[in-house]
Amino acid sequence: MLVRRLRGILGSHDADVVVRSARPAAEGFDARFSAVWRRYEYRVADASAEHDPMQRHRTVWYPRELDVDSMDVAAQTLIGLADFAAFCKPREEATTIRTLQSYRWRRSGDGALVASLQADAFCHSMVRALVGACLAVGEGRLDVGGPTELLHARERTSAFKVLPAKGLTLTEVGYPPDEELAARAQQTRARRELHVDGVVG
Repeated sequence: MLVRRLRGILGSHDADVVVRSARPAAEGFDARFSAVWRRYEYRVADASAEHDPMQRHRTVWYPRELDVDSMDVAAQTLIGLADFAAFCKPREEATTIRTLQSYRWRRSGDGALVASLQADAFCHSMVRALVGACLAVGEGRLDVGGPTELLHARERTSAFKVLPAKGLTLTEVGYPPDEELAARAQQTRARRELHVDGVVG
């Protein structure tokens, strides 16, 4: 009954969100702050990929050919705990310290380039900025170490463009066991700082 009503609220069969199941949330659950990781994908069709009109709503078309191997190497240099201020739109009182758990690039069966990213959390525009930095590598405007240098500078730059939202898809969110949900939410709400020894507190 609940699932059917939620589907009715969301609208027609071509809605962007589909509810498949529902159950009562555990005590302390917070959809945003209880999460321990988020996973995104970003699709780009470069000059060597077939521009499939059926994928136009979830793929960015890029006019130049990109070197996916260099992009993948550059992406992996960004993995870890860091201040991602260079890749985040600043917000007052918001921290830009994140743990990027994985970041890979591959060419899919249809020829599109697909970025897969996972982090404990992402700040505003962070995924699209990280993608833009690696596209600059793939195009030859930045060398493979360029994104890491920008990361360490901790400042916004014009060395790459933040990609549009169209190619971005949230694919999965991970949560801890029910008994840890409230504690995780409290931990997430606490402002994080990056110390010299790398400890966040």
